[in-house]
Amino acid sequence: MFSKACKYAIKSLVYLASRADEDRKIGLTEIADAIDSPMHFTAKIMQVLSKQGIVSSAKGPNGGFFIDKTAPDIYLIQVVSAIDGLAHLSGCGLGLKGCSAEHPCPIHDEFSEVRDKLNQLLRGQTIQQLAAEMSDGKSYLKTVIMK
Repeated sequence: MFSKACKYAIKSLVYLASRADEDRKIGLTEIADAIDSPMHFTAKIMQVLSKQGIVSSAKGPNGGFFIDKTAPDIYLIQVVSAIDGLAHLSGCGLGLKGCSAEHPCPIHDEFSEVRDKLNQLLRGQTIQQLAAEMSDGKSYLKTVIMK
């Protein structure tokens, strides 16, 4: 449902938020390695997030990216909006312009439920909440391989 760029953006922000207490700026290489993302792709994503004011950055030898502790929580909807836009969260699942309750497409009812639940999740969940779950060991950014 989300683009690869959006998935990487969310993972990047969760990683940054999980490191917020370290009081340091995180370099691009570290972010890309932490989320298994190509560095150049990650750089473009971080540039967009920085321009949108979602993440802060500093240049120079001690530069990198960080989430300002005094900034308000970052909701997932903000990230999705910045990277993918919101059109796919309000329209017809098949892309029909005239789809409505009166003139539904074949997947109208089922897709409406999924779309509404997804909107609820994105508007209610923050990057900081996801980072806290990760820090508590309840979730992960990389696939855990069991031997």
